[in-house]
Amino acid sequence: MAKKSAVGVFGLWHLGCVLSAAWSSKKCRVIGFDYDESLIQKLKQSEPPIFEPNLKETLKKNMRQKTLSFTADIAQLKECDYVFLSYDTPVLDNDGSDLTPLERAIDDLGKVLKKGALVIVSSQTPVGTCGDFRETLKSANASLDLVYSPENLRLGEAIHNYLNPGRIILGSEDKTAEKKALELFKLIPAKVLSMNLESAEMVKHGINAFLAMSIAFTNELSDLCEKTGADILDVVKGMKSDPRIGEKAYLSPGIGFSGGTLGRDLKVLESVDASQAKGNFFGEIHARNRTRKHTVISRLKTLLPNGAGAKGQRIGVLGLTYKPGTSTLRRSLPVEIVRELQKVYSQISVFDPKADFSQWSGEKGFTIASSAEKLVKESDAVLILTEWPEFKTLRWSAALRKSCPQIIYDAKNCLIDLSLSKMGYRYVRIGRN
Repeated sequence: MAKKSAVGVFGLWHLGCVLSAAWSSKKCRVIGFDYDESLIQKLKQSEPPIFEPNLKETLKKNMRQKTLSFTADIAQLKECDYVFLSYDTPVLDNDGSDLTPLERAIDDLGKVLKKGALVIVSSQTPVGTCGDFRETLKSANASLDLVYSPENLRLGEAIHNYLNPGRIILGSEDKTAEKKALELFKLIPAKVLSMNLESAEMVKHGINAFLAMSIAFTNELSDLCEKTGADILDVVKGMKSDPRIGEKAYLSPGIGFSGGTLGRDLKVLESVDASQAKGNFFGEIHARNRTRKHTVISRLKTLLPNGAGAKGQRIGVLGLTYKPGTSTLRRSLPVEIVRELQKVYSQISVFDPKADFSQWSGEKGFTIASSAEKLVKESDAVLILTEWPEFKTLRWSAALRKSCPQIIYDAKNCLIDLSLSKMGYRYVRIGRN
């Protein structure tokens, strides 16, 4: 039975740690594997490599209950009936996928897995990759098979999100492999949509491309609102009232999308449609998002009274992670915006409640404020780039300078309910002039 199955998790960064926590919570016997021995030692001390709410506590609890263990010895995966391939697929600077760690994993799994074991790829892969991986695996051991079930995580709520997905996408090329996967997924109460490998990979590309398109569309619309006197928040509310669009539509104006995930899937679809390079739809979405940061910076410049880069102007930035609920700065658009600001302003301070500044590459060129309140008090203009809930509970009235009120440019529209203008700040937000 699936509840007694041994489940391996191959690759232990964010995705792998979440999968380890989730499946061991379902009382499966989970063996988490990674080549990195120092990472394994930290995990054995319940220290995950990335912040995620409840992750550390869940790992510690499940290790104590002996449903979860970690190892750098790949031979221990011989015990497993299922092995999740769970690397957070590295994203190159051009938003392409680096499949090197996944390819190495498939080669090594083919050598060590027991007869009849099933590999479940949850890492994001370009369409066609899983078919190649399956051939590699079966050429090493014909009794092995592979299915694809793309990750469905959101940083900040990943464990709950994984165990309550709404639906599970399952790609396979063999009915026996599909049936075996379904036995395991019975432990998660969700409808399973079965299809072939390429379709499952394309579903993931399609979802992320659609979300990316929605973000780019809303940002373009918000710029028109600023020019015409419309309010983007009212416009979005009206749009969502149409049942063909709906309340859950991804229509939040802001600084654009970051993190690498959406850009990677756009890149895949752009490359598949390379024959239409001059008018590539997916490439255009990608290009629009890349220029969004310059739009945000340009508006900040117009808000400052002494012109862009005037001597003595102090710029404060609240939020560096690409979304709340995570510590990672990798592929973060707020980081890119700060790098652009450094080309114009010499006095920049930043604050983020969880950011892992060890991930910052190169010279920082800014001051890390000891608190958000101190940053606001000492800045002429404050740019909100991540909608951390901590910023809503900040003592804004205490940080206000009466003699020279600060500009608050809310590029995430997350402080609209605080009545900052009534306090005395010059409060400006996205999508309204």
